[in-house]
Amino acid sequence: MTTPDRPLVVSAVVADGLVGSFGVGVAAEVFGYDRRAMGLPPFDFALVSQHPGVLRTDTGIAMIVEHGLDRLASSDIVLVTAWELFDHEPPAELLDGLRAAHARGAVIISHCTGAFVLARAGLLDGKRASTHWRYAGELAARYPAVQVDPAVLYVDNGQVITGAGTAAGVDTMLHLVRREWGAAAANALAREMVVPPHRDGGQAQFIDTPVARCEDDLLGVVLEWARAHLAEDISVELLARRALMSPRSFARRFKATTGTTPHAWLLAQRLAAAEALLEDTDAPVEEVARLVGFGTAAGLREQFARRRGVSPRTYRQTFRAGRTGGSAGPAPVQLHRHWPGAGGVRGDETGVEAGLGQPA
Repeated sequence: MTTPDRPLVVSAVVADGLVGSFGVGVAAEVFGYDRRAMGLPPFDFALVSQHPGVLRTDTGIAMIVEHGLDRLASSDIVLVTAWELFDHEPPAELLDGLRAAHARGAVIISHCTGAFVLARAGLLDGKRASTHWRYAGELAARYPAVQVDPAVLYVDNGQVITGAGTAAGVDTMLHLVRREWGAAAANALAREMVVPPHRDGGQAQFIDTPVARCEDDLLGVVLEWARAHLAEDISVELLARRALMSPRSFARRFKATTGTTPHAWLLAQRLAAAEALLEDTDAPVEEVARLVGFGTAAGLREQFARRRGVSPRTYRQTFRAGRTGGSAGPAPVQLHRHWPGAGGVRGDETGVEAGLGQPA
């Protein structure tokens, strides 16, 4: 990564009467402000449309769009928010612009039903993709070449990221920030937005118990204990005993309450802790691996390669490079376009409960 000599160009595609108000708001919150003090690069953010002028969102809010689709040719990140009328064919100019931006290496992101536009452009062929759970069946029926996952919050294919509905747009954007500019920047932005800093992409879009009931208070205590003891050998049986439950009952309650499995949750906690240590300390990789519970440097390297697409050493060099030479200068800009699926959701994360005798 190098220090940028220009702002990172970010364009959000909008269309009259189709664009989602919430998605535009999330994009503007992340990219529309000067966030360099948080470790983010400078952004040149704008809305683009086939017909610039006064447009209305799906809720009727009027907004002024100053840029045409020609801006896509110079964009580093292109966002496609909700596209609510599926029978409204995306214009050929937009589809061609998305294909050209993708071909030259831009990162393409969809929110909610924006995935239909990416699918129409052929950018999701042969890839896993997410959209709002309500429209997942329609996406799969219209575009059989797309591997639609109706359960997850977002899917990261490296250069193309698809997010689910509404609030999952926040998770998708924070994931991108974490992936490109590090955990510290993502956490700082999350604090500014007053949202949780990280929900793993494999978490369910909706869960049986959105707000934990009183009888789940003990589960919260157990999770706090696990976060404080990541270096230990933590199994589902151990967590279940601390929750005064059988392993199978614990696994069911855990999934119903958190929307993910004990194994996936613990892995996410260990990776997040490893990222923080790599960014903020000079501890050797071997020590980081021990402190977060991967045991050996080889174990940490394997998980980083699978889940983050790079080695721990490369991750440290990448996200500490922008902090050298003093404080508050511009942060690195170049995106990790070489990552085959950086931070991507893996299908095997949802099938862990069968191995209850193994470490969580």
